[in-house]
Amino acid sequence: MSSWEPQSKKRRLDTDSGIGNGILNTKERFKPTSARDWTISIAVPTSIITSCVTREQRTTAAGSIARALAIFSVDEVVIFDDSPIEQRPRNFDPDAYTGDIEPAHFLEHLLNYLETPPFMRKVLFPIHPNLKSQGLLHGLDMPHHPHKDEWLPYREGLTLEAPPRSGKPEPVNPAEPRTEGGYFWGYSVRKAKSLSDVFTSSAYEDGYDLSIGTSERGVPLSKAFPNHNQTATFNHMLIVFGGPRGLEFAAMNDPDLGQMGIQGARTKELFDHWVNVLPNQGTRGIRTDESLLIALTALRRLWDNS
Repeated sequence: MSSWEPQSKKRRLDTDSGIGNGILNTKERFKPTSARDWTISIAVPTSIITSCVTREQRTTAAGSIARALAIFSVDEVVIFDDSPIEQRPRNFDPDAYTGDIEPAHFLEHLLNYLETPPFMRKVLFPIHPNLKSQGLLHGLDMPHHPHKDEWLPYREGLTLEAPPRSGKPEPVNPAEPRTEGGYFWGYSVRKAKSLSDVFTSSAYEDGYDLSIGTSERGVPLSKAFPNHNQTATFNHMLIVFGGPRGLEFAAMNDPDLGQMGIQGARTKELFDHWVNVLPNQGTRGIRTDESLLIALTALRRLWDNS
């Protein structure tokens, strides 16, 4: 028996109800909103967990990010490496990796694990060192994480060789619950090798048409978007967060940006808007998981004026 096998049994608590995860089990049912083609993406650096001391702290940091994504109906999260080039792993094989935490793979693994409906996790996520402290994670309780007594027109599933017990489900495009049904249907996870790669390797054909960089050196949100009653016009919005040393640190460790001369104060040139979502803060620094909640609360009016 491995030293952490008992913790894997905590998956039994990882049910659709959210009980045991600090989430109030209400009878609220998800109701569809207006169908939408536009999307919200965020990007976070690997340094948000490399600054954590213990595996448990890294796990809870990843869990906090996932909760923010779910609460604000974020469609995509991009994890970009902002570490110095000489410190990045070479020829990394996630399937063979059993050593200490590799930040990008760790974040990708946990964020995908949490996004997956609980009833599918045992099949899709075998025991792995990254999941050693998964018992600390709170459930997300999103629409595609259905309760046992809840019915929705869509449901996640797996393709199996055996025929279904009853009925035959009809496969649809993964985006259809959002674009036609009006449901938030979870987030996708993408890894980027650097800050510039967040933009150049976009999953969207035309990239992001509205980008926002967050920084304590940015302008207040009220100046960047002075009209409080008007939503922004975009197809794909991207909000990028820095780590403990800011987005300038990420630019400094990006060789492509270095060749373009985008370093230091010029980092803001990567974005359409360079904003400070909480001026005059009462602490020297704000953790990225805290900044996510603050920024998304402040910026939400750009796409939802309800």
